[in-house]
Amino acid sequence: MRKITKGNEPAELTSWKRKNPHGRYDDLSHVERGAINETTRKEQFGLCAYCCKKIGENDSMNEHVEAQRLAPNRTLDFNNIVASCTSSKQCDAAHGSQPLPLTPLMDECETELKFYFSGDVEGLTDRAKQAIAVLNLNNQSLIAKRKQQIKMLVMPPDTMESVLFWDGETIDIFISEWLQKPDDDGFLQAYSPVLVNVLRQRIIAF
Repeated sequence: MRKITKGNEPAELTSWKRKNPHGRYDDLSHVERGAINETTRKEQFGLCAYCCKKIGENDSMNEHVEAQRLAPNRTLDFNNIVASCTSSKQCDAAHGSQPLPLTPLMDECETELKFYFSGDVEGLTDRAKQAIAVLNLNNQSLIAKRKQQIKMLVMPPDTMESVLFWDGETIDIFISEWLQKPDDDGFLQAYSPVLVNVLRQRIIAF
């Protein structure tokens, strides 16, 4: 996960709530839902809130961090809505109405999960372990995708030097200038928070 800093809700949602003071999320039209999705994807730099794969308009959905069934009074709370991928059996599809003790709205989401070169992820706290289980973030398909991204750093094409040969200062520059810096469209590289997590561990190892 990558910490998400929530911004202002879209004007379409604000206007709708003024006209429908007793409304619920299920009452929204495609206009308001689309505006929510576009705004959340932008503030997440084009990454799924949970697995950090790249998402677009056609492969993402509005996800309630605190499930609607558990918090019916927060269905229109923009601070409770993020953009999730639509992958089968993970992220939104796996979350359902289960409690989520560690969320991408918390700073700790970047430190309580530990990623490995193998693509696996480990929860360093009980709530992190529970979040991994609830969101199914250690399924084999997702592990393989993370591993492939990490492999590009460890075993890159011949024109690049493996990150394993870099010193801590070089890795730190690489993180800030590439992995944590959005491109011209405002997007981050797929799984970039995973790569940052792995490289930060490399720095500590020096």
